[in-house]
Amino acid sequence: MTRALRIPLTPGRHRRYSHLVSADTDPKTLAATAAKTILERFGLPSIDVALVLGSGWSGAASGLGELIGECELADLPGFAKPVVVGHGGQLVIIGTGTGRTAALFTGRTHFYEGRGVAPVVHGVRTAAAAGADTIVLTNGCGGLNPAWGPGTPVLIRDHINLTSATPLEGATFIDLTDAYAPRLRSLARDVDPSLDEGVYVQFRGPQYETPAEVMMAKAIGGDLVGMSTALETIAAREAGMDVLGISLVTNAAAGISPTPLEHAEVIAAGKAAAPRLRGLLAGLLERL
Repeated sequence: MTRALRIPLTPGRHRRYSHLVSADTDPKTLAATAAKTILERFGLPSIDVALVLGSGWSGAASGLGELIGECELADLPGFAKPVVVGHGGQLVIIGTGTGRTAALFTGRTHFYEGRGVAPVVHGVRTAAAAGADTIVLTNGCGGLNPAWGPGTPVLIRDHINLTSATPLEGATFIDLTDAYAPRLRSLARDVDPSLDEGVYVQFRGPQYETPAEVMMAKAIGGDLVGMSTALETIAAREAGMDVLGISLVTNAAAGISPTPLEHAEVIAAGKAAAPRLRGLLAGLLERL
């Protein structure tokens, strides 16, 4: 017999929602259910653009547009409360100055939580199912370039996936030549011409990379190291979304940093960089 999980939802503007979601529901069906729930809850025909705010980025979420509504991510089908300090736990829906609707996911599920790939990319698939054609994926990361001090945002040009995992199943061949859209990177540089770009390397985590692993990442072309984003990008490209990736360098990577790595550094760098990050995201939303 199929086991069912009851997913409680807080009241929406117009009605109360209650869902029974099968424990073995297909991930894309679950994303479609979550998307339908979001659109009905906030009385929207669709979402235009989505942003996933990673470690150090949640403080930049305020004041980006006219608030339409918000709810806890854990109250939506298939989502869980973020477990990492420095992530928010809300879905925030805003209207941009250009008349588009943006969904801000102020938290994510990480692969190292051990729940599998599908929960990691559930937010991306939900945004796509709700109609979003563009997604901005952000993260906090370790930097390999000494010129990028803590608090420096860097555009992701490409990635290297070292998780040995993928959200794709079967003979699903997705071209990742321009996984991070050149057009969107150009728009970001219109907002902030000082932005550099680099290659992001996703490790499985949750332990920080060793100095030897960091040197390996550098040897194979990496500039940034972290524990998210690449798997989400693959799912976004499968769904036909254009992706803009932005890393916030929160610390020098192991072997480059003169001090031991601590998550507190990530939080501190995000707080210090919040005004710059908010300005960057606000400028992007005016152009997307």
